[in-house]
Parts: sequence; structure tokens; C-alpha cells
Amino acid sequence: MSQQYAQLKELDALHHLHPFTTHSSLRSGGARVIVRGEGPYIYDSEGARILDGMSGLWTTAVGYGREELAKAAYDQMLQLPFYNTFFRTTHPPVVELSRKLAELAPAPLNNVFYGSSGSESNDTAIRLIRHYWVLKGEPKRRIIISRKNGYHGSTIAAGSMGGMSHVHAHSYPVYEGFRHIMDPYWYGEGRDGESLEDFGVRAAQALEDEILAVGPENVAAFAAEPVEGAGGVKIAPSTYWPEIQRIVDKYGILLLADEVITGFGRLGTWFGSDYYGIRPDIITFAKAATSGYIPLSGNLVHDRIVDVLMAHNDDFNHGYTFSGHPVACAVALKNIEIMERERLVERVNEVTGPALAKMMAKFKDHPLVGEVRTVGMFGAIELVADKKTRRRFADPGRVGLICRNHFFQNGFIMRAVFDTMVTAPPLICTQEHFDEAEAVIRKSLDQTLDDVASEVAA
Repeated sequence: MSQQYAQLKELDALHHLHPFTTHSSLRSGGARVIVRGEGPYIYDSEGARILDGMSGLWTTAVGYGREELAKAAYDQMLQLPFYNTFFRTTHPPVVELSRKLAELAPAPLNNVFYGSSGSESNDTAIRLIRHYWVLKGEPKRRIIISRKNGYHGSTIAAGSMGGMSHVHAHSYPVYEGFRHIMDPYWYGEGRDGESLEDFGVRAAQALEDEILAVGPENVAAFAAEPVEGAGGVKIAPSTYWPEIQRIVDKYGILLLADEVITGFGRLGTWFGSDYYGIRPDIITFAKAATSGYIPLSGNLVHDRIVDVLMAHNDDFNHGYTFSGHPVACAVALKNIEIMERERLVERVNEVTGPALAKMMAKFKDHPLVGEVRTVGMFGAIELVADKKTRRRFADPGRVGLICRNHFFQNGFIMRAVFDTMVTAPPLICTQEHFDEAEAVIRKSLDQTLDDVASEVAA
């Protein structure tokens, strides 16, 4: 490592507070310095080339180094680098992107409210949902039900709506008005002898049970990710979402689909709601909307909500300085153009999704692996101490971090969610990249097994 990068690591430890980090570890060991990216690869300051199996953070759908996206940002910066969308003001990129998103979204979600991050847009969804019910003359409908281990952001409101206890621990306390039910995680929550289909119905029934417990007249919405991402790539059984939709319709509550991760092609559809056939009233999106090249997020909003807003002559007192930022909108439009031109969404169905599933399935018999699951360009590997009983390791997360470190060292990024290894590769991956990932996964699992062999059942 050059002196320049060594100094950068030192300065980073002195001045940079990282997200979701034990900061004492940075003072002692420093951060990895990533210096550039190309295609599905990133390169660090020590010259290592690393296949990015997490697309940054579920984000870089079209890969790194796309000159078209850089040029779209540059051209827009010269034309109009910034103007707000407050005070009855607009600009061409935000209008064009809104029209395009309405075209791609499940019908009838024809309006967009913009932000800069998934957390922001989930905060917007909370305010919009509650404002909708006030305008409808039902102000008691404030409770939003979501799922344990679901992730909806790390702001205080969005973090409270999410179901992650370690996020709640820093809210002091969790905001009032949120309830959390079981997640559709058969491997962790399924009963002995219970089929996937029966479990899916039982997991969905938890929503109706909670609605009845708090009173239907008090419930505003159910919020969930089509696939739980940061919670461990938990894929609901086929019976789950139809039952959820039935319950939502029965009690007349809104459905918020958090598609910050599943939006823009990861399941082989533009939105995960299409994949599962659900009918959301609001979709939150971010990340892959611009492939991460510049921050942009938003809410796709159902016509029935917009009609209520239009029928009342009052302000929705909410918004952000960078709502509908012209440069971000220009980059998003170019990103969508690339995805359409290269048929990346269709390729998830036809090529990349099946290739990922075939590759990942090769590890289901590994002594350390309890379950392998995939859908579209998502994958997860459960690390367990005993395959037969699904017994976990002591100190959850310890073995996952051991395994994650091997992955980094061997040149393929997988994320550890406690002891679940998850992946979400860029949509541009080829068979060559899957072959490379397979070799690293095998080596890393074997190394991890060597490290914890005394704890693994024979």
C-alpha cells in the first residue's frame, strides 16, 4: 500500500464516522480503501480485484464505470445543476422520470414523491399513510404493522417501522404506532413437519391476528419488503403473499411495499410487487434506480391516495431540499435506458437468475450449510452447527463474520446477516463471474469449516 493510502486510512479513522460500525475497530485496524470499480468488480488500495457479490449495497445493477451515467450527470450539471421542486416549480428531468416510472410501475401507481434515500422515502410513506387517513376522516388509523427483521431504514421513524431489534435499541425508545409480526422465514420459524405452504399461510395469518388484537379501526397499513433483504434474504413461500393481499383487502388497510432493494429488476420484474402479484398502494424505491451513481429515492403512489390529496385544499407539509434533484433524475433516466437496451430485467429471468440458482445449489450438501435459497438475483446460505436439527452456533453472528472475512480475502463479497451469508450480484454478471464466485464460495466455506470444526455436528 502506498503512503498516500496509508495516510487515508489513518485520516478516515480519525475523522469519519461510518454507518453500522463498531468505531473502535476502525481505530485499531482501519477501513479497507476502495479506489475504483469496473463492471462487477471493485479494486482496493492494495491492488486486489474483488467481485462485488453485493452490488455495493444491493445497488449497482448495471455495474461500475458506466461512462453514459457519468455523462448524463455532467450534461445535466451544465444545463441545470439544481433547483428545488417546492413552490409550484418543476424541471424537465423530474417530469420525464415521473412519466417513465409511472409507465414501469404496477398500475395504477401514477404519481411519484422523491427523496434521496430509502430511509427518507419510508419516512415519507409513514407521513403520507397517516395523512391519507386523516383526510379520509379516520384519524385513529395510525398503527402501521410490519415484520420482525424487516428493514425499512435507520431514521427514527423508518427504523421504528422496521423490525430489527439492534436498530430499535438506538431509538430511545421506538416510536409509538408500530407493531411487528413474525417474518415468513421457514428455516428459522417453521415447525417440525410443517410444509412451506402451510407455514406461508400461518405467517400471513399473523397479520390478521395483529389487526384484530389492536382493532381494525386503528390500523393504517401493512409494510413489508417483497423479499427481506438486510434481514437475511428471506423468501416467502408461495402461499404467503396471496394470503397477505386477502387480509389487507378484507380490512381495507393500505399496503406499503418497500422495494428499495427489490425494485429495478432484481427479481426479473421491474418491481417485486409484479413478481409476487401483489397490489401495493405505495412502493418505496431507491438504490438501483440510479445504480447507485447518485442518490435518489421515491414513493410511487396509488391513484386512490392521490385522489384524496387532490380533493382537499390544504398542504402536505413534507418534503426535502433535494426532492426530484435534476441531476439524479437525469442519471435515473439514463440508467433505465441502459437496463432496457441491454434487457437486464429479462435476463434475470432467462439467464442470470437461473445461473445464480444453479451455482448456489451446489453448496446445499456442505457440512456447514443448513439451507440454500435463491430468487432472481438474490441468494442466501445458512451456516449451522447441525444440519439435521438446524441448531445454530453459539453467539449468533460470530461464524458469519469469520466466513465474511474469508470471502473478502478470497475476492468475492458476500454479506453476513448474523450467520446467514447473502448475495445480490450486479445484474450484468456472466457465467464467467458465477464460476469465479463458485470457486470463492467453496474455498471460503471450507476455510470457515476448518475454523469451527470442533463445533460442527458430524
